[in-house]
Amino acid sequence: MNRAADSSSSMVLKNMPPATTTVPGTATGALPVEEQKEVRDPEADPHMPNLPEVTEKDQQEEATATKPEAKITCDENGVDEGFPYARPPVCELAGDIRVSPKEKTMYFVNPSGAGPFDSNGEKKIRPFARKDDFLLPGVVEVTIKSVSSAAAAPRCTRRHDVPVVVFSVAGYTDNFFHDNTDVLIPLFLTTAHLQGEVQLLVTNYKPWWVRKFTPLLRKLSNYDVIDFGKDDEVHCFRAGHLGMYRDRDLIISPHPTRNPRNYSMVDYNRFLRRAFNLPRDAPAVLGEETSAKPQMLIIERKGTRKLLNLPEVSALCEALGFAVTVAEADADVRVFAEKVNAADVLLAVHGAGLTNQIFLPTGAVLVQIVPWGKMDWMATNFYGQPARDMRLRYVEYYVSEEETTLKDKYPRDHYVFKDPMHIHAQGWPAIAEIIMKQDVMVNMTRFKPFLLQALNELQD
Repeated sequence: MNRAADSSSSMVLKNMPPATTTVPGTATGALPVEEQKEVRDPEADPHMPNLPEVTEKDQQEEATATKPEAKITCDENGVDEGFPYARPPVCELAGDIRVSPKEKTMYFVNPSGAGPFDSNGEKKIRPFARKDDFLLPGVVEVTIKSVSSAAAAPRCTRRHDVPVVVFSVAGYTDNFFHDNTDVLIPLFLTTAHLQGEVQLLVTNYKPWWVRKFTPLLRKLSNYDVIDFGKDDEVHCFRAGHLGMYRDRDLIISPHPTRNPRNYSMVDYNRFLRRAFNLPRDAPAVLGEETSAKPQMLIIERKGTRKLLNLPEVSALCEALGFAVTVAEADADVRVFAEKVNAADVLLAVHGAGLTNQIFLPTGAVLVQIVPWGKMDWMATNFYGQPARDMRLRYVEYYVSEEETTLKDKYPRDHYVFKDPMHIHAQGWPAIAEIIMKQDVMVNMTRFKPFLLQALNELQD
């Protein structure tokens, strides 16, 4: 079904509640052919078949046709409540928008000249959904250029009747936590209400990253992703975004501008289950399935923060009645998502692997082993509170100084034991070098009650 351009722009700019986040097609099906939703400019390709000749009269009529009012709003002062950084800028546009990837420019036909532009009529944004001063220089900068008339903008070579979202996959992508917090969740928040009727243009394009998350991108857009860095067309749209809305890491809260449709992390979980065809939306309830053992998945780490007595922990879990699977997070997201979705309990030491809680059935249990070193804030904000927001049961275990390998590296009068916050005050490099490089060996007697708590959570 072809939608009118004005309809598409209204879906972007108005706070319309979505009917559903489900999009047409299946996660494994081929993407619809884009040419069904676009018209090429005959002057750019005079040999295209089945198009009538464009006359001077046609051009005059097009120039005088009623066009949507030019509108632009930019949110660039979004302080992240409770987090030590601000949200990134994002601009929302409607009207005559012409995207020239070759020039790294979005031309905005804006007769009034009104908007958040500098003296040159420009607004520059690095469209990455994490405002990190260390990362941003590596993000391609895109310019919104306000022009007084269509004649001052390059001629369209491809016209789209769906909105556009231009965003970057730079930064820490390929870390599963950041894949979600910096790209996938912001993309969901920005586009889910469009039900697939949106064109994605990606800067800092990484082919392997797009392949890795194709099932999710196919659920959010019915069209092939366009590589912003290798495209010579001039793409014309009636609405779009430069950048994406984001909330906090693995957290989505209601907000009048960045989340007017009141999406939640539970909605994101359901979206993931549909994209990967995950069957379970609830865990086993002990007492109802008397013959079945609750399934526990332990994520094994190979780098830092290893669980050194993993075999003993696994054996204890088995003795308590769990059926235990131990696995490393798989590069194939679908494969590992299926393993996580099959679990009733997910256990791991603090790290990006805990992000896989997004695939757990609602009501399952997450057990986080928190390393030594005043990791409370990171443990709670990165994984604990998100687990609660996803309606998971959450259990956390804080290791003592006797359970960390830091005791073998540093004397007991070192700041890491006397005052860990002194290290935190030095910033992330110090935290990463000292605190994050420990391994843990949990005390089995001390740890057992926390495993029993996880078991009891499944009784409800």
